[in-house]
Amino acid sequence: MEHENLLSRVSDEDLREAYSARFSMKMGEVFTGSAQVADHLQAMLGGRTRETVVAIFLNARNAFIGSEICFEGSVSQAGIFPREIVKVALLKNAASIIIGHNHPSGQTRPSKDDQEITRKIKRACELVDIPLLDHVIVGDGYFSFADSGML
Repeated sequence: MEHENLLSRVSDEDLREAYSARFSMKMGEVFTGSAQVADHLQAMLGGRTRETVVAIFLNARNAFIGSEICFEGSVSQAGIFPREIVKVALLKNAASIIIGHNHPSGQTRPSKDDQEITRKIKRACELVDIPLLDHVIVGDGYFSFADSGML
């Protein structure tokens, strides 16, 4: 009974902040896999009702430099411009990047548009020697292009 009273006093915003603090990467931490990337993206994007694209920037040891929301769209799509992602990666002196976005519908299967933009971003990054390590889609779970062999 005491737990019910305590939980009823905790707001959704408090819960989001606690989740974000626990699962957001800190400067210098090394990503160890797509599940950790998905946790970081959920911490950044959880609760958003519009499709939002994030770029995660890593140094030569795959340690976290930072992440930025790059684009925000509608409930089902976001305009993504590879040159803008590359520009920020160069400014941050990133050695590699990971792209991620949410699907507000909860469905994490990549659309044909998701697959095409991933190919475009990968090609743009290759031109400046910044590997695209993964593209992770979060919703009710997550999907990793790298884990699925699609990158």
